[in-house]
Amino acid sequence: MIHKVLIANRGEIAVRVMRSCREMGIRTVAVFSEADRTARHVLYADEACLIGPAASRDSYLNIDKIIMAAKRHKADAIHPGYGFLSENSEFARRCRAEGIIFIGPDPETMDAMGDKISARKRMIAAGVPVVPGTEKPLQSVEEAKAICNQIGYPVMLKASMGGGGKGMRLIHNEGEVEEAYNTARSESMSSFGDDTVYIEKFVEEPHHIEFQILGDNFGNAVHLYERECSIQRRNQKIVEETPSPFVTPELRKKMGDAAVAAAKAVNYKGAGTIEFLVDKYRNFYFLEMNTRLQVEHPITEEVVGVDLVKEQLRVANNEPLHFKQEDLKQRGHAIECRICAEDSENNFMPSPGIIRQLIEPNGIGVRIDSYVYEGYEIPIYYDPMIGKLIVWATTRKFAIERMRRVLYEYKITGLKTNIGYLRHIMNVPDFVEGNYNTLFIPKHQEMLKKWAGRKEEETENIAMIAAYIDYLMNLEENQSNLSDNRPISRWREFGLKKGVLRI
Repeated sequence: MIHKVLIANRGEIAVRVMRSCREMGIRTVAVFSEADRTARHVLYADEACLIGPAASRDSYLNIDKIIMAAKRHKADAIHPGYGFLSENSEFARRCRAEGIIFIGPDPETMDAMGDKISARKRMIAAGVPVVPGTEKPLQSVEEAKAICNQIGYPVMLKASMGGGGKGMRLIHNEGEVEEAYNTARSESMSSFGDDTVYIEKFVEEPHHIEFQILGDNFGNAVHLYERECSIQRRNQKIVEETPSPFVTPELRKKMGDAAVAAAKAVNYKGAGTIEFLVDKYRNFYFLEMNTRLQVEHPITEEVVGVDLVKEQLRVANNEPLHFKQEDLKQRGHAIECRICAEDSENNFMPSPGIIRQLIEPNGIGVRIDSYVYEGYEIPIYYDPMIGKLIVWATTRKFAIERMRRVLYEYKITGLKTNIGYLRHIMNVPDFVEGNYNTLFIPKHQEMLKKWAGRKEEETENIAMIAAYIDYLMNLEENQSNLSDNRPISRWREFGLKKGVLRI
């Protein structure tokens, strides 16, 4: 039985895993780098262990240090979260060798599905539709050109070990092949230590739809329905929802069956995701399998009513799934927005810094998975995502209305965030009508830029500051007859010196 879990991650996912552990009475161990000494996951855990300097390669990606920390703190299991070592089969093997439970699939499954070429072959064998393309690694630019001409443009050149848009290039004609081939291989090598690339036919006007799956150690597997993940910027998801407004009941059944077949084909254990591309005619194709928990898993939890982290822990404890496919239903609608510390008016550059003010929304159907707090300094070394805002409502229309409201209430000052940008997305007619695909951001880029130029957040912040200064000045003036000789407030002093306060 698992009594103590080390979470080999940081940020919001570390806190999210710890919350489920606490509910189950399982103690937790946080690992942290020098840059994360005051991070929330460190403060929340039962125990914490410093594992190295800020650079990920010396801390969160260092297998030896994490294994050493788990043994030192007598952890029974390690939960990898997402990113970092979550899909690293070597890490899973080391855990097995050290007698530590790895909360995830077997390393053999990770090897089979982590390599995109290998995964394509397995899906073809399992009868799951795949996008037309190569089944072997490309060996040269000349071979790439020949295959592209045979398949027909446009095509997508992809890194075999890739993910998150890394090592991916869209090719429209033969003249673009050589540069795309060389840059994709270079980017893949620097990101994943492997320069293997392959080609797929580019699906035009596609929807990016993924199915959540769960498997146990006894051959059982189920899906927990789909997530629509088509709103992406540079192949990075920024808004997700479930159910998909594009998927029909008939298509949902076919895709769900295919997702379960894919899971069973590799004897999948734990929580994972089968990602599909769906064209405008609702033909679907296997894209890849993520052998870990996804960033967007909360919307599935809200609609299906299953705590996916708890299910991961139960499977790791060698328990069979305690529900069957027919027990799982979709209820209502959920939307997730990824909150990032980035400047949407400056090419989405990361915006690290100290959070001066934080006002988080709440109310019925509102969930925030985050790791920041007032006074916390967001480090420059890691992904700029600082949290996820999730809403649930009985219908999609009500969910959109709720998301608009909570994005309006969400206030973070001291650094730039994408909250205003997300707020604008909620008002684009194509999104409101559910009439969008992966081309949504490019299609509406100019409109979103124009709206962003209104600087609504800055105006609101100035108004809030001015109101607070006015309140303090009136408070001190009303108490001017007091004899305690209290000093003038710093807000009032600043306003008088700078001449910025004339209310």
